Amino acid sequence: MIQDLTVGDSGKVLLRYTIPMFISVAFQQIYNIADSMIAGKFAGKDALAAVGASYPITMIFMAVAVGCNIGCSVVISQLFGAKAYEKLKTAVYTTLFTGFLLSVFLMAVGLAATPAMMRLIRTPDNIFADGALYLRIYIGGFVFLFLYNVTTGMFNSLGDSRTPLYFLIGSSVGNILLDLLFVAVFHWGVAGVAWATFLAQGAACVLALFAFRRRLAEVKTEGKAQFFSMEVLKKIALVAVPSILQQSFISIGNIFIQGLVNSYGSDVIAGYSAAIKLNTFIITGLTTLGNGISGFTAQNLGAGKPARVRECYRAGVKMAICVSIPFFAVFFFFGKEMMLLFMEGTSGLAMETGILFLRIVSPFYFVISVKLTADGVLRGAESMRYFMIATFTDLILRVILAFIFSAWLKAAGIWMSWPAGWCVGTLLSVAFYRIVIKELMKAGTGEKKTEV
Repeated sequence: MIQDLTVGDSGKVLLRYTIPMFISVAFQQIYNIADSMIAGKFAGKDALAAVGASYPITMIFMAVAVGCNIGCSVVISQLFGAKAYEKLKTAVYTTLFTGFLLSVFLMAVGLAATPAMMRLIRTPDNIFADGALYLRIYIGGFVFLFLYNVTTGMFNSLGDSRTPLYFLIGSSVGNILLDLLFVAVFHWGVAGVAWATFLAQGAACVLALFAFRRRLAEVKTEGKAQFFSMEVLKKIALVAVPSILQQSFISIGNIFIQGLVNSYGSDVIAGYSAAIKLNTFIITGLTTLGNGISGFTAQNLGAGKPARVRECYRAGVKMAICVSIPFFAVFFFFGKEMMLLFMEGTSGLAMETGILFLRIVSPFYFVISVKLTADGVLRGAESMRYFMIATFTDLILRVILAFIFSAWLKAAGIWMSWPAGWCVGTLLSVAFYRIVIKELMKAGTGEKKTEV
């Protein structure tokens, strides 16, 4: 259902809009966690480590998809808020056409460079072959992953966050069932985990594209939209490219950190792989909330209603903190029980590693929740320079401190770099949000565009 985010109580509208998005990402993370759980339970600790070792590389490819999702979502949301429906359709066609070409190119490069990328992160020999196999199959399905993410962003731009939820629930359930079939029954090991994701993501992508075509037909225009517009592509790129860079730099930073983790052996890799999956669950959920705030911000600025953006931010912070509370409680106090989802034994280095990571990082979910909410406003207002400064500061500081702290505290020092980077990044994001909202309120119009 298409929804106008520029009318009604801001907090209630934001809540109705973002709840399906949060549930969607929850299901997405559930099947990501299921991959690792099933690999660890039915294929062994080395299989869990192999899937985890390739994780930061897969996140680079995901970064491109998420960045393009954000770019098209912000632009289409602004056009929808401004009732510029002909340009909206042009933006949709331009996004799908260029996105398809980009995803095919990246898939080809990724398949050719798989061994080199696995060596770059110092993957141990005993899990190298399985890690490379998983990565090849994952990259082979990148076109589906990319187009699904972009289509989800376009649904959200029209205020429809429910339809993608239905597809993702189906995809997640299908993925888990295929995981069990391929790994527990057919004993395909790491390859079974990868093929389950490939097939489930492919089905979700095809169905989402057909459904969005029907939804777009509900948007009536007087003239005929262009199939491709360089002007629109440039506008999308102004938001998408910084978002891709931000996501990519995070992934590159994670590659450096993964390489550092890999130097401690497969037991530490296995513990970290399980814990980072749990951590990613909450971080991705909060990021999705931020993406919803970006869409809300863009629609309301397109409609010339900046006051609603400030209301949205305040409501978003409250929502993000409420989401963080249960995850902190479970991860901090019941870390061992959470790690048992991935492992058989209750002791050992892998178990200790995962528990320690969760106890160090989880208290700071309340901090990062505020940053990701502020980032949502910055993206929606197209204040990408501010957004990049805050994000890159967090990332660079986290990577540098991981190496410094690990020399002193070994693996525990790596985990301590997360809170340090988050705290500094949050201070910057909130400060930049205050600057942007003050300028928007002073202008009294959605035609800002704040520049540094």
